[in-house]
Amino acid sequence: MNARRAAADLLVAVMDDGVSLDDALGATPSFNALEGRDRAFARALVAAGLRRLGGLSAVLSHFLQRPLPESARHARALLHLGAAQLLVLGTPPHAAVSETVETANAMREARGFAKLMNAVLRRVAREGADILGALPPGADLPAWLYTRWRATYGDQAPNIAAALLHEPPLDISVKQGAERWAHDLDGAVTPTGSVRLSHSAPAIDSLPGFATGEWWVQDAAAALPARLLGDVRGKRVLDLCAAPGGKTLQLAATGARVTAVDKSEARLKRLRENLVRTKLEAEVICADALEFRAHAPFDAVLLDAPCTSTGTLRRHPDVAWLRRPSDIRALAELQSRLIDGAAALLARGGALVYAVCSLELEEGPGVVADALNRGWRRDPLRNGEIPAPFITSGGDMRTLPSQWPDIGGLDGFYAARLVRP
Repeated sequence: MNARRAAADLLVAVMDDGVSLDDALGATPSFNALEGRDRAFARALVAAGLRRLGGLSAVLSHFLQRPLPESARHARALLHLGAAQLLVLGTPPHAAVSETVETANAMREARGFAKLMNAVLRRVAREGADILGALPPGADLPAWLYTRWRATYGDQAPNIAAALLHEPPLDISVKQGAERWAHDLDGAVTPTGSVRLSHSAPAIDSLPGFATGEWWVQDAAAALPARLLGDVRGKRVLDLCAAPGGKTLQLAATGARVTAVDKSEARLKRLRENLVRTKLEAEVICADALEFRAHAPFDAVLLDAPCTSTGTLRRHPDVAWLRRPSDIRALAELQSRLIDGAAALLARGGALVYAVCSLELEEGPGVVADALNRGWRRDPLRNGEIPAPFITSGGDMRTLPSQWPDIGGLDGFYAARLVRP
């Protein structure tokens, strides 16, 4: 019951208060009071509810004569989570219904809706799967976002939407010996050299090699932009907007002299901890990337810019519902300013790799096209640098969640390699 209450508190924080799930996980007392399996269950339940938010809402609307009042935030969240247990997690109906109702009866905020929940969830258990299965592609995304993807990716859009419905696998980057660590961790080496685990670890820090710093968690797509800088051994490389630091670790592991800059001290704390754990070295500076200045220019710059993060919805399903169309233009303007700011930090003729974990054209090719108009020069990617399916006709990098369907997909990323004007 405590885990379900915590999940309801988390869902209310995201959907009613507009808090990201990551922030809610750290700031919700009922969740932080949980331990072990209860904590894992609450997190999995709210993630399932967010991943299928649109579809579950459509199913529930079939069985509600009218929506619950705006003030019934926790009742609405509990009802949604009960449907998620039934239709997404596969919880036996008697358990999902009775435990949801029991939780409602124990909560002052939801007690008056317990009988309604009982009736609605029993109907969901009998008829909900057929309704959910008949919904069109994109039903679990905001209409404005899926409409954009249909215009941009055409027939690939339904495959992208379908890929987002599944919990993503765990990828790691290793300092060396990918094949050995794939064997030791019961995983497999991906076509790009990351190690993908074949199971969900109960606790990442309990796995072999974590404590000794042999690897770090990093999606296979997120590991690609740093590789576009080529051989960086001995070079001074600036990692702008660096936290949480996976790319910093990559660059340091390949012999670069890395300076990592980010304006979030809280996120940099995690980077510093990972540097200590992996025994890698980098200079870490807390500063706004737009205001950062250096005593000498860098040989190369990696800019993983702030973005709408629509390419990471497999891992962060709340992002789809927290973003607004206006965010895209505002972030594209910031991204252009960051690229121009990088020119002053880069040695003449040096390479800038610009990357975003966004599927939106304005934040990827649009920003790069504007940079080219301002004097930057594109250095197109060549066959062999990354797998050919990830190289666009213009010579940039684009990964989609619908790619690698046989091994679990990957995040959506865009990257381009530019040379300083």
